[in-house]
Amino acid sequence: MKNRWAQLTASLVAMIMIANLQYAWTLFVEPIRHATGWKLSDVQWGFTVFIVFETWIMPLEGWVIDRMGPRIFTTIAGVLCGVGWSGLAFATTRWQLYGFYAVAGIGAAFVYSGSIASALKWFPDRRGLASGIIAGGFGSGAALFIPIIASLIHSRGYRTAFLVTGILQGAIILAVAQVLRHPDAGFAASHPSARVSHPRVRRNTEQFTTPEMLRTPQFYLLYFMFIAMATGGLLVTAQAGPVAAEWGISRGALTAALALDRISNGVSRLGWGWISDYIGRETTMAIAFILQAVCLFSVLAIGSWSGTLFTISLILTFLTYGEVFSLFPSLVGDYFGADHATSNYSFMYSAKGMASIIGGGLAAVLFEKFGSWSAAFYGSALLALASGLAAIALKRVPLPEKASLLTRAAAAQLD
Repeated sequence: MKNRWAQLTASLVAMIMIANLQYAWTLFVEPIRHATGWKLSDVQWGFTVFIVFETWIMPLEGWVIDRMGPRIFTTIAGVLCGVGWSGLAFATTRWQLYGFYAVAGIGAAFVYSGSIASALKWFPDRRGLASGIIAGGFGSGAALFIPIIASLIHSRGYRTAFLVTGILQGAIILAVAQVLRHPDAGFAASHPSARVSHPRVRRNTEQFTTPEMLRTPQFYLLYFMFIAMATGGLLVTAQAGPVAAEWGISRGALTAALALDRISNGVSRLGWGWISDYIGRETTMAIAFILQAVCLFSVLAIGSWSGTLFTISLILTFLTYGEVFSLFPSLVGDYFGADHATSNYSFMYSAKGMASIIGGGLAAVLFEKFGSWSAAFYGSALLALASGLAAIALKRVPLPEKASLLTRAAAAQLD
């Protein structure tokens, strides 16, 4: 219970179990459409509902997890994820689809928030690496199940696939939840962040509560960057199946692309997180985010030519996208301290919900309106480019200061 690597492993397993809830969804989109006759946007608003509930509820429960620990909430999450994902097998109306997917989203929020909190609290000296491992579990975990789910959908139907994987994932989350704990009060002192600190990683000595963080301009710049970067990745995550169908990409090529994409997504989270510990978070963001803009453009430019090029373009896209979910929690810990990391990152993570509105339902609406994916992909590439340029500017922005410190500094100048 007190071994930090055991805690990291338990959190990692829980994250792997919720990966399918987001990353396997695109396999179900076309089967649901064919079975129900619903429009693409009708189905994809369900994806947006899931992401919104996964992200926007986190500020409400992040504060509680910081104080009560992750075990009880991860236990509840196992039930919610199992019921929500399995329940999709029985959805016969759009509102049932949205409702069950929302329940799964709440469960995923509990797992994600508790697992990231554990990484930041158990590894104050190696935040980039630890958060990269946890985020990598979410990004690449679905690679284990994509071929199985695709086979189940093909042989038994999408409803059976929902039911079987939902029960399995919920049960495993319930089991690992019993291991999870937060470290005791003296743990951070014995593992100081300065132990492996690199001069290019800027760290604040102040500990910000969430209200204090929300009063800083740095939070809102980071929030914009998060939305702008997450949009493209969520677009590809949600729409890969419909895009493949529109471009005539075979089912086998799509399955291979999705499985390999999950691996590159996980490598991205771990690799860029590790790199950021040495060259700095802001520099890493600038490089990766600008590359993401290029890769999103490549999906549109060459992805339709063949199944192989479709796969390659998606692999490169996720290789430059997954780092969002290791760099931002690390940066929140660096800028605002680890004492309130769960609550603080929960507010930052809600930006993913905003991005899902654009990359999920809105992107489907744009496709239905124009009959092409060009507007969605060009728009998301420009947003990623804007986020990369903002990261360059962020390097020149001072670290956050509490309002009280700023007030005292202003008073001292007047004196």
